[in-house]
Amino acid sequence: MLQLPQCDLTCLDASASMETEKKLEIAALLKVLPPVEFCCVYGSALHPNNTDKITEVADEIGVGVHFNPFVTWKDKMYKYGVVRMDDLIRDILNWERFYLSGRLQKPVRVFVDNLDIGNINSVNLRAATSAALLLSPSIFSEENLYATICSLSYMGDLRMFFAEDKHKVNKIVQGQFTLFQSMYKPFLEEFATKDLLRFTSSVGNQINVSQDCGLSAASSLVSRLPPAIRSDMALKLGNKTHLSESGQVTRELVIPSREAAAECMRKIVRRRVMVSSARQAVSGLLTVGAVHGVRYVANKMCKAWKSWT
Repeated sequence: MLQLPQCDLTCLDASASMETEKKLEIAALLKVLPPVEFCCVYGSALHPNNTDKITEVADEIGVGVHFNPFVTWKDKMYKYGVVRMDDLIRDILNWERFYLSGRLQKPVRVFVDNLDIGNINSVNLRAATSAALLLSPSIFSEENLYATICSLSYMGDLRMFFAEDKHKVNKIVQGQFTLFQSMYKPFLEEFATKDLLRFTSSVGNQINVSQDCGLSAASSLVSRLPPAIRSDMALKLGNKTHLSESGQVTRELVIPSREAAAECMRKIVRRRVMVSSARQAVSGLLTVGAVHGVRYVANKMCKAWKSWT
């Protein structure tokens, strides 16, 4: 059995199937990282023992998570990130900063999950499915849907303008298609049973989908979005007040049209991602250091340049 550090959740990007040898290698790396409440930092520009200052930077300037993109272990380079579990759960349930919640909408390898984050994340995956359907046409392929889901966390991301591969979303989906299927199949079936979509045909290992684009269906999709997103949408689109027979006052988001709801949600998510990516970039430079920060951005820009040429 793999011996891992004392943490509540450990997961990795699932960019490829992981062999036993690779799992043991990752486990060996995790063993040498000391168990801490928030994070451990290697080679930080801040004082190595001043974890309070690092926490302050991550919370006040960043989005509550600290990444060290240059962890060297046995001649290999790893990117290691840490976050408080309550911050992670808030982002998963509410898209408060739409940073880690966006990462968990894509396949990851979970090594340790003491708080049942996998189950909590189902709320996030259902909301991502709803958002993607709202942004999708009446007929689309399964791959198109996963690409839309994947693109949610990149809308407005400043790195996409100069430091990311322009084909990144398609590469993620095509390289991990079966993993996306296993993640989102329960939610597609759930939506199908509610007559929000139906499976029209199958081509190869993927299906084609059609959906109800009526106002009632749009309202149902919006109702499955996180509370913080719906609240921001209500500020822009307005609320209707209803008085029940028991005297209870309820408010309902006004949706003038499916297109209006989709565009409103797109702008809100885009702004969240833009703000979070900017804050995290500044936080990273302060905690990792200018030299490592420039090195990381240079590597990203090199990959982006290759994708554009």
